[in-house]
Amino acid sequence: VFGSTNDTLAKSFADEMKYIFEISMVGELTYFLGLQVKQTDKGIYINQAKYARNLVKRFGLENTVHARTPMVTNTKSGINPSGQPVDITLYRSIIGCLLYLTASRLDISFSIGVCARFQANPKMSHLTAIKRIIKYVSGTSDFGLFYSKESNVSLVGYSDADSVGNADDRKSTTGGCFYVRTILVAWMCKKQNSISLSIAEAEYIAAGSCCLQLLWMKKLLDGYGISQDTM
Repeated sequence: VFGSTNDTLAKSFADEMKYIFEISMVGELTYFLGLQVKQTDKGIYINQAKYARNLVKRFGLENTVHARTPMVTNTKSGINPSGQPVDITLYRSIIGCLLYLTASRLDISFSIGVCARFQANPKMSHLTAIKRIIKYVSGTSDFGLFYSKESNVSLVGYSDADSVGNADDRKSTTGGCFYVRTILVAWMCKKQNSISLSIAEAEYIAAGSCCLQLLWMKKLLDGYGISQDTM
């Protein structure tokens, strides 16, 4: 909080503080998350390409064949008590590094969330699954988020459910992504608290969670004086 009897000096001081604060925040995000920000006349493009390439190189998978998807679609991961144990420290290290990458990568959030469930006692099958994510990242390191200047403020939300996706407790997973018109601004991927008795029930729970998120975003925009009609 500051004050001045000179309006010109007060505005100049406020602009200077705003500039320093913005530079500081961008610098911290770039350092911790490896974010790269590119601004053009059409908008802003954010990615973590350098961080992704360093991650792949760190775990020695830069020369392997790229995976087309972050997970296989015909099998579901489980606890696998009879599987071959692997180095817990290595497994947790890979999970931690990949979690930082989700700051700009919606496409790997679900896969990492599934693999993170087995950090207490990882097996060779789980290590193979997590390495597949790295191989996928290796071929998609330039993926990121684009924020267009032309988009208006209109909230759009999508929801989905992975019905009975957990092979151990039979719980489903809620997924959702939220846009301001065409700009992706938030996403969620969370295992549901209860066991659904049907696919319709799993989808209903997912839709309810996403509606709550949309209403919260609507309330947030109302605080900035931006009203929403139909979402």
